[in-house]
Amino acid sequence: MLEFISSVILKLWGFRVTGPDPEVIPKKVYAVYPHTSNWDFLLGILIKFAIPINVNYVGKESLFKWPWAWLFRWLGGIPVDRKKSTNFVDGMVNLYKKYDRLAFAIAPEGTRKRVQKFKTGFYYIAHNANVPLIFVKFDFGNKLVAFSEPFYTTGVYADDIKLIINHFKGTIGENPELACQWEEEMI
Repeated sequence: MLEFISSVILKLWGFRVTGPDPEVIPKKVYAVYPHTSNWDFLLGILIKFAIPINVNYVGKESLFKWPWAWLFRWLGGIPVDRKKSTNFVDGMVNLYKKYDRLAFAIAPEGTRKRVQKFKTGFYYIAHNANVPLIFVKFDFGNKLVAFSEPFYTTGVYADDIKLIINHFKGTIGENPELACQWEEEMI
């Protein structure tokens, strides 16, 4: 029932989904770009149920308080205290080692605010856990959610990030002015 309702809402919203079926890969990190609005969360949840895909996400700890904690957890959320200095990457890698099937959606920007560069956690989680990145474009300008083929990191971040940035170039967020923009010399 959730699959049908989510599909209908996506169609009414005008979004279409393209790309290979990500569920054939048991472990992966979804790198979702851009993250410029709270609407990104709703779009992600609709995709989760419409396709359907089994995916978790991390969210700031303040979201997981009463009365909404149960809902965010049911939707696959895991709270993260962004103020504490913890080894988030190692903790995530250990989760990937523990389970046969696991997928997390992570916004490389790490926030809805405009940033000058991606955070590196999504990359190092995938690399250290030896799982692929699946790039997911939330393109509000073209009403498109596009899944990529799996991308296995090389361990050379400077080279890989150029490919990642080029993949996401031209993707239009709900609030385009908040999307991470790269200068040509950064690529």
